[in-house]
Amino acid sequence: MTSDHRHALRQNLRQRRREIPAAARIAAAEALAANLLALPFADVAGPVAGYWAMDGEIALHRWQMQLPPQQTYCLPVLHGKLLRFVPWRPGQPLVANRYGIPEPDVDPAQALRPEEMALVVAPLTGFDARCRRLGMGGGWYDRSFAFRQRRSAPPWLVGVGFAAQQVPALPVEDWDVAVDAICTEQATLQPEPFHA
Repeated sequence: MTSDHRHALRQNLRQRRREIPAAARIAAAEALAANLLALPFADVAGPVAGYWAMDGEIALHRWQMQLPPQQTYCLPVLHGKLLRFVPWRPGQPLVANRYGIPEPDVDPAQALRPEEMALVVAPLTGFDARCRRLGMGGGWYDRSFAFRQRRSAPPWLVGVGFAAQQVPALPVEDWDVAVDAICTEQATLQPEPFHA
């Protein structure tokens, strides 16, 4: 798949998720939370990361509100070419990063490194039945979690999106970091073989 094809696919899938009606989005967030909480590694202790939903992405607020007490919810912040993660609760200050995405108002150098996370839930633009994730194209999650190409979890990596974002197949690039599961409002997909 050429970069032009990937760009066109991303545009199509982003439009597809933006067209999902509000009532369906609310129901999807509820169902997604249940699927995330049912993952075999869902109760891992430590910092867990979500994201601030933008551009029609599936929301994580229901999942965040139901996290077990041994987990601390974090949001990503940009730090150089990598992501860092900051504990965050509703009502705490946020600032827009260079992409206009809200992130905690802290010094990113003081934030948690990707290696310190227990579980990371990442948005996606598209996915296939083999748990291949298509991101927005910036490579933030792939660069930040490149160490997962050499070692197993933790952190556990989960891609999330709407079922409508599934495509028949996606190519794998050398830099792609595999996820441990993909959750939607309808299903949980795990690559074979899966070892929890």
